[in-house]
Amino acid sequence: MIASVRGVVTATGPDHAVVEVGGVGLAVQCAPGTLADLRIGQPARLATSLVVREDSLTLYGFADDDAKQLFELLQTASGVGPRLAQAVLAVHSPDAVRKAIANADTAALTRVPGIGKKGAERLVLELRDRVGPVPVGAAGVTGGAWPEQVRQALVGLGWTAGQADQAVAAVAETVDGDVPPVPVLLKQAIRLLGRTR
Repeated sequence: MIASVRGVVTATGPDHAVVEVGGVGLAVQCAPGTLADLRIGQPARLATSLVVREDSLTLYGFADDDAKQLFELLQTASGVGPRLAQAVLAVHSPDAVRKAIANADTAALTRVPGIGKKGAERLVLELRDRVGPVPVGAAGVTGGAWPEQVRQALVGLGWTAGQADQAVAAVAETVDGDVPPVPVLLKQAIRLLGRTR
């Protein structure tokens, strides 16, 4: 129905943004990482998915089409509604979700509020053959849990999830060969964020 919206951001809240399109303000439910990139008064484009219920029409917004497609795929698993699908994408990047499902990494999936061990196993069972190719980029090669550890530490120190994700991505680009200890990577991420504050 509504595949994307493009317009000026007129307001943001803890879980949504209002994007004015052709004089109409559309309330779009967004994950914190997506909201962090939006600025009031600035133009924005969000890939969207319209969820129709008996008593409501809810528009969910994403930074890109990849996240939107994964959001829709997650809802095809039994017991996963739009709120839970969005929570998965609030905690993990689309690439990390695909990797966790493809590798049956239930520990990563249970970090999402609302997903227990059984729910994670069901996601793996139902979606493993449908998540598509798992990218092998810098984070994939270095592996390990350092990106999530650094991200959680940054959020704990007061940065937004979006800022933490950007810093982790920037640090991941500098990692070549052996991965330095997490405290070293965290200091590097804090230095990068210090410049943008």
